[in-house]
Amino acid sequence: MSKLPKAFQHPYKFDPKYKKSAVYFCMEYGIDQSLKIYSGGLGFLAGSHMRSAYDTKQNLIGIGILWKYGYYDQFKKEDRKMGALFQEKIYHFLQDTDIKFTINIAGHPVWVKAYYLDPKQFGTVPLFLLSTDVPENDFLARSTTFKLYDSDPKAKIAQSMVLGIGGAKLLDELNYDPEVYHFNEAHALSAVFHWLPKMGQEKLKEKLVFTTHTPEEAGNEKHNIHDLDQMGFFNGMSLEDVRAVSGIHDDEFNHSLVALRLARKANGVSKLHGEVSRGMWGKYEGICKIDHVTNSQNKLYWADDRLEQARAKKNAKNLVTRKKELKRELFKEVADQTGKWFDEDVLTIVWARRFAGYKRADLITRDYARFEKLLNNSEKPVQIIFAGKPYPMDYNAIRQYDSLVEMSFGLKNMAVLAGYELALSKLLKDGSDIWLNNPRVTREASGTSGMTAAMNGSLNLSTNDGWIREFHEMSPDCSFVLPIVDHTLPVFEQDQQDLDNLYKVLEDEIIPLYYDDSKGWYKKVMDAMTEVVPFFDSDRMAHDYYEKMYNV
Repeated sequence: MSKLPKAFQHPYKFDPKYKKSAVYFCMEYGIDQSLKIYSGGLGFLAGSHMRSAYDTKQNLIGIGILWKYGYYDQFKKEDRKMGALFQEKIYHFLQDTDIKFTINIAGHPVWVKAYYLDPKQFGTVPLFLLSTDVPENDFLARSTTFKLYDSDPKAKIAQSMVLGIGGAKLLDELNYDPEVYHFNEAHALSAVFHWLPKMGQEKLKEKLVFTTHTPEEAGNEKHNIHDLDQMGFFNGMSLEDVRAVSGIHDDEFNHSLVALRLARKANGVSKLHGEVSRGMWGKYEGICKIDHVTNSQNKLYWADDRLEQARAKKNAKNLVTRKKELKRELFKEVADQTGKWFDEDVLTIVWARRFAGYKRADLITRDYARFEKLLNNSEKPVQIIFAGKPYPMDYNAIRQYDSLVEMSFGLKNMAVLAGYELALSKLLKDGSDIWLNNPRVTREASGTSGMTAAMNGSLNLSTNDGWIREFHEMSPDCSFVLPIVDHTLPVFEQDQQDLDNLYKVLEDEIIPLYYDDSKGWYKKVMDAMTEVVPFFDSDRMAHDYYEKMYNV
């Protein structure tokens, strides 16, 4: 077994269960607010994985990209509509490895430089971040690692080549030959075309595992095979050979499908998603076995210490006191951004995550009369906070965000915040009473925000999709889960049924429990805090990856 150079070795002795060497490739990592190289759930997941791998002393390293502008900085313009700002981020805490090499993109050599995040900085396994922003490159080459998920299709291919071929060449530069390659999504797929000529398909298959996060075939990355060839994605391999190893015989190259054919084993990211993935991909020849490893989040990072102490001692009084303190901290941010002061004694609902159509940020507002009545009830009022980042080129999602902002002008108990990143996410989870999650069922592979909300005394109100289905099966009294509607119905009918069910649970269960039975409310809160761990703590997830994916 090869070793990393001394300067980059893990600062601990490996637990024997986790001694097999593995490398984790991911396009984004949400590790700390100060390191803005993530966009949302995939990054939050990868960050928790790197932290838990460190906490449990695993022989894992990560490879990613150092995004010069990050994802984008979200703000509200003068008309209060959403703006996206791209500005350079500076990271003096990253180390220059002095490792530099070239990869060929579209027939041109592009220099790639490697930076290093020391494990002791944030408590993660060693993490290498690649950048093309070096003086040797022209502007086009330098810009490859400027924006996470660039909207230009050719730029996205180039970015995936930096992660894939660049990551593979970094391992060569480190003289490091791990026993497992783990692709977290298929962005790093180009790496296989660096490895195949060296080790052949059989040996590669022994080493490669793949995690898929997308529950719909249409959502998986596809490109024209000739465009990929022109860009150098196949690293000099002839199209005839590419077709032979990939099983792709037309011109549409499906990255996830090829990863499933080349990997030894793959996994979905929840029990339900594993079932959906097996159904979705089972019609294709040559795919590997698809298991599931349910996503989770790092409790040590996310859970408030004082809330956790109160839970552990079953001290409801201290838990209530701390929860109100955390609500006040959140409401300072609400006031700072919107000029509205919320009340710590009022039931506070939060919807916060990536803005995407199937997540239905505005679902609760679609019956406006009922929504207005809910917020303006003088005896049992409700406060609601929305936050989240649309993809900067997803104009439908941006319009949805802007329409919520406009709606909030006329409702004193409604706020829409900007800047949904790790720090704001933590504030929202700490300060909410209800964590609202209402994707269309089967569309959410996992979701993770509700896990960390539950760790911080916020009860989940959710459609029965992704991770919450497993939590609800394990602990049926620890969240509020809507009945499953027939997902073959037309979308507008699904939405209407979910909307009716959402209000029924709010009006008949949640609001009476919060205002009329404080003791019962906080018992449910403490039960949820207890039951959400250890299964939804990423220490379990990091263990499962070794047990179910790496060691088998």
